[in-house]
Amino acid sequence: MILVLIRGGLLSGLIFGGLGLLLLLRLIERPLYGMHRPWTPWIVQAVSAMALNLLGIRYQAVGKPMRERGAVVPNHSSWLDIFVLNARKRVYFVSKAEVARWPAIGWLARAVGTVFINRDSRQAKTQQALFEDRLLAGHRLLFFPEGTSTDGMQVLPFKSTLFEAFFSLGEAHALHVQPVTLIYRAPRGQDPRFYGWWGEMAFGPHLARVMSVSRPGAVTVIYHNPLNVNDFPNRKALAKACEVAVRSGLHHSQFGA
Repeated sequence: MILVLIRGGLLSGLIFGGLGLLLLLRLIERPLYGMHRPWTPWIVQAVSAMALNLLGIRYQAVGKPMRERGAVVPNHSSWLDIFVLNARKRVYFVSKAEVARWPAIGWLARAVGTVFINRDSRQAKTQQALFEDRLLAGHRLLFFPEGTSTDGMQVLPFKSTLFEAFFSLGEAHALHVQPVTLIYRAPRGQDPRFYGWWGEMAFGPHLARVMSVSRPGAVTVIYHNPLNVNDFPNRKALAKACEVAVRSGLHHSQFGA
């Protein structure tokens, strides 16, 4: 319990301290650069890396984050994915609209430039236009094509809907999509699904459990080769190629291939 309180206090101070600095800097950044954010993403990246260190989770990266314009598509296992994916790469998350209304979390998400989408098919065109605007602004977007989180031991079929924006912008923009595999290693003696957060699991108890272990586990992030959108005939083919790459990374880690 003492370890949970100490880590909880430090993590809260880190997150909200970083948020305060980000909002102050954004007061200067917004009028100068508008939608472009040349400074504040570095704060998000630094806070994320320090959060993982504070939680004691060892971090390993394989491959390189892409430099091309486009998006990143990983598998989704936990709320920890936010820290893990921000720690090495400056990205803007895409999230369901309900998150914007969540206490504290929604506020944080809006502050760091999260793109909120509504899964109502009647708003598909509006959502696509929003997606396109952010891509044209040079933002590297990040979304979870599975549509939900898992126990971290599997990859669900990728939904292709959000991939459509890459094709509607046309070939001239030369967009890329980078598949990313997240592999969590549980602390010694714990359930292999220890870091997974899925289904109806409550956030508070899971957070406390993660903070309670004295010898935490690890996470490996595999950056696969970016895929050129122009090499694919449609969104379904691109989504499937990304799914295959992400699943291969998880499969190799499980079977030692």
